[in-house]
Amino acid sequence: MAEWEAVKPQNKALAWFEERLPILGLVNNVVGPGTPSPRNLNYWWNFGSLAGIMLMIQIISGIVLAMHYTPDTAVAFDSVERIVRDVNYGWLIRPMHANGASFFFIAVYIHILRGLYYGSYKAPREVLWMLGLVIFLLMMATAFMGYVLPWGQMSFWGATVITNLFSAIPLIGEDIVTLLWGGFSVDNPTLKRFFSLHFLLPFVILGVVILHIWAKKVSDSGNPLGVEVKSGADQIPFHPYYTVKDAFGLGVFLIIFAYFMFFTPDALGHPDNYIPANSLVTPDSIVPEWYFLPFYAILRSITFDLGIPFTDITFVPAKLLGVIAMFASILLLFVLPWLDSSKVRSGAFRPAFRKFFWILIVDLIVLTWVGGQKPSLVIAQVAGIEFTVVNLGLLGTIYYFSHFIIVLPILSRFEKTLPVPESISSAVIKTAS
Repeated sequence: MAEWEAVKPQNKALAWFEERLPILGLVNNVVGPGTPSPRNLNYWWNFGSLAGIMLMIQIISGIVLAMHYTPDTAVAFDSVERIVRDVNYGWLIRPMHANGASFFFIAVYIHILRGLYYGSYKAPREVLWMLGLVIFLLMMATAFMGYVLPWGQMSFWGATVITNLFSAIPLIGEDIVTLLWGGFSVDNPTLKRFFSLHFLLPFVILGVVILHIWAKKVSDSGNPLGVEVKSGADQIPFHPYYTVKDAFGLGVFLIIFAYFMFFTPDALGHPDNYIPANSLVTPDSIVPEWYFLPFYAILRSITFDLGIPFTDITFVPAKLLGVIAMFASILLLFVLPWLDSSKVRSGAFRPAFRKFFWILIVDLIVLTWVGGQKPSLVIAQVAGIEFTVVNLGLLGTIYYFSHFIIVLPILSRFEKTLPVPESISSAVIKTAS
């Protein structure tokens, strides 16, 4: 458990205020420059702060865009074009917000994968891990609703397809869809609801981020070795060591972000979304943004009903089974601390775990590619049998769930791990010598 230190400002007014509401002490203990931090953090630990900075960029740019956007199906598409063409610096703010969503997800995905590799979900950090997943779910909801706002072809049809998935839920599915639509089709009430929620949810995310940072302070920060901090020799002040490190990482990250923003602002968007929405013309292929593609591939890979073979008895239809699989792929991560019960946290000391981790990375890349392809695309044909991207997606889906439900529990019991250092300082001194 981390120790909390009181802050005593030199300014009398601040000292008076701090005595009655110690908010400065709270901020200083959680994110203050003098906060003790493990001395062996590497650049993979930068992505938490990068995600926080991208969140602030999204909130600020989103507030400015909301001042000029009109949530009405008759003029929504034109209002976005007007922002880019006529509003002062709209040509900068709109690409910043649109590409910022992608870079926000990049930072968060790397942050999550780092947590998976270094065992950041293990005790006593279970709540910290779960709060991070709550942030991820809120991000997905916010991004989906934001994708609908430009009211292009992909916005309209993406909203239609994704919201229709809830109709597969027995008994209440149709009511949920009607509630989301605000009627009986994706129309003006839908756009207004999505705009309202898209504006609100980032502030909810910000609140959960504060809880996430607080939980990180209470349970102490993890580190690449996965060992607990035992003494002052294991720690260094956050400033200047990690402020400089984070500043360098931020500089590199923002250079790449700026390249997309200034030179290829539309590269990460779908071309059909630059066509006004038309309910009478269906796009050739309906695909979500790239950061949803792995989950979209899992959804599309389920093309069979769950029931008794060779009979007409069906327990779960394919549509509902696909929806369950898609949501389960994320909710499964909430119970990860109990699926992986190995006492060794870091993948650096788990040789077998490390191999399966990289297989999981490849699997996620394959699912991302599959999610962006047409379902009818044939990959191979053997003995007259066609192997499509849907079949590949099913194989990727099977491995994804097997990795967490089968592989990790087995590794937890039978994997032979490498010796773990007694402390951070002993490992650092040994490496230096």
